[in-house]
Amino acid sequence: MDSRLSVQFKRGGRRPRSHGGYSFLTKGELPENRAYILKYLMAAREGLVRDLGPTENDLSAAQIILIDRVTTKLGIVRCIEEHIRERSVMVGEDLAPSLRASYLAYNNSIRLDLQALGLNKKTDEILAPYEIVERDRTVQGEKDEHN
Repeated sequence: MDSRLSVQFKRGGRRPRSHGGYSFLTKGELPENRAYILKYLMAAREGLVRDLGPTENDLSAAQIILIDRVTTKLGIVRCIEEHIRERSVMVGEDLAPSLRASYLAYNNSIRLDLQALGLNKKTDEILAPYEIVERDRTVQGEKDEHN
């Protein structure tokens, strides 16, 4: 019998497990064994909105688009990480295809999107230029004392 389903199965009658990141990207669905990642993604999106907003109504369309893209990419990265945690980083003598092909690219893309949103290091205080110079002198002095 040559149906669409039978072609997807390999010897042994089992469908190979994948990380599910691409299903999330193309269909917006997480595999059953990764459904818990949805809570993480929802919390991450809410946190980004709160950091920039505090509500979504306070954000520009560009910020909302970037937040949604970050959340999607984060879902893919989390699926890959969980797959690697369950399996191995290596396949034979090579790096696992999901790591080799896309993991680093997705992580870098997330980092760039977060920078575009202005979510670098968070500072609680705004320093005047002379305060920055003084702080840097103090830090340099402490380094010199240890050497």
